[in-house]
Amino acid sequence: MKRVTGIGGVFFKCKDPQQMKDWYERHLGLQTDEYGTNFEWRQAQDESQKGFTQWSPFPESSQYFAPSSKDFMINYRVENLSELVEILRLEGVTIIDDIEVLEFGKFVHILDLEGNKIELWEANDIEYDKIIAGRTS
Repeated sequence: MKRVTGIGGVFFKCKDPQQMKDWYERHLGLQTDEYGTNFEWRQAQDESQKGFTQWSPFPESSQYFAPSSKDFMINYRVENLSELVEILRLEGVTIIDDIEVLEFGKFVHILDLEGNKIELWEANDIEYDKIIAGRTS
Protein backbone atom coordinates (compact mmCIF):
# COMPACT_ATOMS: atom_id res chain seq x y z
CA MET A 1 0.00 0.00 0.00
CA LYS A 2 1.22 3.48 -0.83
CA ARG A 3 1.34 5.78 2.13
CA VAL A 4 2.18 9.41 1.22
CA THR A 5 1.74 10.25 -2.47
CA GLY A 6 2.76 13.92 -2.38
CA ILE A 7 2.58 17.25 -0.61
CA GLY A 8 -1.01 18.40 -0.17
CA GLY A 9 -0.21 21.74 1.39
CA VAL A 10 2.11 23.95 3.37
CA PHE A 11 0.63 25.93 6.25
CA PHE A 12 2.53 28.44 8.38
CA LYS A 13 1.90 31.08 11.02
CA CYS A 14 2.75 34.74 10.48
CA LYS A 15 2.03 38.10 12.09
CA ASP A 16 -0.38 39.28 9.39
CA PRO A 17 -1.69 36.68 6.91
CA GLN A 18 -3.21 39.30 4.58
CA GLN A 19 0.05 41.26 4.35
CA MET A 20 1.89 37.99 3.75
CA LYS A 21 -0.50 37.02 0.93
CA ASP A 22 -0.16 40.53 -0.55
CA TRP A 23 3.65 40.28 -0.42
CA TYR A 24 3.68 36.90 -2.15
CA GLU A 25 1.20 38.14 -4.75
CA ARG A 26 3.17 41.33 -5.46
CA HIS A 27 6.67 39.84 -5.46
CA LEU A 28 6.22 36.19 -6.46
CA GLY A 29 3.00 36.36 -8.47
CA LEU A 30 0.83 34.10 -6.29
CA GLN A 31 -2.87 34.66 -6.94
CA THR A 32 -4.31 34.51 -3.43
CA ASP A 33 -7.77 34.40 -1.89
CA GLU A 34 -8.98 34.24 1.70
CA TYR A 35 -7.33 30.80 2.15
CA GLY A 36 -4.02 31.48 0.40
CA THR A 37 -3.48 29.88 -2.98
CA ASN A 38 -3.29 26.46 -4.56
CA PHE A 39 -1.07 24.97 -7.19
CA GLU A 40 -2.72 22.82 -9.81
CA TRP A 41 -0.83 19.96 -11.39
CA ARG A 42 -1.51 16.76 -13.32
CA GLN A 43 -1.31 13.34 -11.73
CA ALA A 44 1.57 11.18 -12.99
CA GLN A 45 -0.48 7.99 -13.27
CA ASP A 46 -3.27 9.71 -15.24
CA GLU A 47 -2.46 13.08 -16.77
CA SER A 48 -6.16 13.74 -17.38
CA GLN A 49 -6.62 13.97 -13.59
CA LYS A 50 -5.82 17.20 -11.75
CA GLY A 51 -4.18 17.45 -8.33
CA PHE A 52 -3.74 20.39 -6.01
CA THR A 53 -1.29 21.62 -3.39
CA GLN A 54 -2.54 24.31 -0.98
CA TRP A 55 -0.41 27.19 0.41
CA SER A 56 -1.91 28.98 3.42
CA PRO A 57 -0.65 31.55 5.93
CA PHE A 58 -2.38 31.45 9.34
CA PRO A 59 -2.46 34.08 12.09
CA GLU A 60 0.11 33.64 14.87
CA SER A 61 -2.76 33.10 17.30
CA SER A 62 -4.16 30.13 15.35
CA GLN A 63 -4.65 26.97 17.38
CA TYR A 64 -5.02 24.85 14.23
CA PHE A 65 -1.48 23.47 14.61
CA ALA A 66 -2.00 22.49 18.28
CA PRO A 67 -0.88 20.46 20.12
CA SER A 68 2.33 21.24 18.20
CA SER A 69 4.05 24.45 19.24
CA LYS A 70 5.65 24.83 15.79
CA ASP A 71 4.74 27.63 13.39
CA PHE A 72 4.16 25.30 10.45
CA MET A 73 2.24 22.22 9.43
CA ILE A 74 2.62 20.09 6.33
CA ASN A 75 -0.32 18.37 4.67
CA TYR A 76 0.51 15.11 2.92
CA ARG A 77 -1.68 13.54 0.26
CA VAL A 78 -2.50 9.85 0.77
CA GLU A 79 -4.55 7.30 -1.18
CA ASN A 80 -6.48 5.31 1.44
CA LEU A 81 -6.71 7.28 4.65
CA SER A 82 -8.80 4.78 6.63
CA GLU A 83 -6.41 1.91 5.94
CA LEU A 84 -3.36 4.09 6.60
CA VAL A 85 -4.72 5.27 9.96
CA GLU A 86 -5.19 1.67 11.07
CA ILE A 87 -1.62 0.81 10.07
CA LEU A 88 -0.24 3.90 11.82
CA ARG A 89 -2.21 3.02 14.97
CA LEU A 90 -0.66 -0.46 14.97
CA GLU A 91 2.77 1.13 14.55
CA GLY A 92 2.23 3.30 17.63
CA VAL A 93 1.82 6.65 15.84
CA THR A 94 -0.19 9.26 17.76
CA ILE A 95 -3.48 9.89 15.94
CA ILE A 96 -4.85 13.22 17.22
CA ASP A 97 -8.42 13.09 15.95
CA ASP A 98 -10.97 11.07 14.00
CA ILE A 99 -11.10 11.12 10.22
CA GLU A 100 -13.12 14.13 9.07
CA VAL A 101 -14.98 13.84 5.77
CA LEU A 102 -15.55 17.05 3.81
CA GLU A 103 -16.64 17.59 0.20
CA PHE A 104 -13.02 17.93 -0.98
CA GLY A 105 -11.61 14.95 0.88
CA LYS A 106 -10.90 13.15 4.12
CA PHE A 107 -8.53 14.49 6.78
CA VAL A 108 -6.84 13.29 9.95
CA HIS A 109 -4.01 14.67 12.08
CA ILE A 110 -1.04 12.81 13.54
CA LEU A 111 2.12 13.74 15.43
CA ASP A 112 5.63 12.86 14.29
CA LEU A 113 8.32 11.79 16.75
CA GLU A 114 9.17 15.44 17.64
CA GLY A 115 5.56 16.48 18.17
CA ASN A 116 5.03 18.20 14.82
CA LYS A 117 1.40 18.08 13.77
CA ILE A 118 0.91 16.54 10.33
CA GLU A 119 -2.30 16.65 8.32
CA LEU A 120 -3.05 13.64 6.12
CA TRP A 121 -5.45 14.25 3.22
CA GLU A 122 -7.19 11.76 0.95
CA ALA A 123 -8.14 14.29 -1.69
CA ASN A 124 -11.33 14.47 -3.70
CA ASP A 125 -9.70 16.49 -6.48
CA ILE A 126 -12.88 16.67 -8.58
CA GLU A 127 -14.78 18.47 -5.81
CA TYR A 128 -11.73 20.52 -4.85
CA ASP A 129 -11.47 21.73 -8.45
CA LYS A 130 -15.13 22.84 -8.32
CA ILE A 131 -14.54 24.70 -5.05
CA ILE A 132 -11.44 26.44 -6.42
CA ALA A 133 -13.29 27.35 -9.63
CA GLY A 134 -16.08 28.86 -7.50
CA ARG A 135 -13.60 31.05 -5.63
CA THR A 136 -12.23 32.55 -8.84
CA SER A 137 -15.52 33.16 -10.68
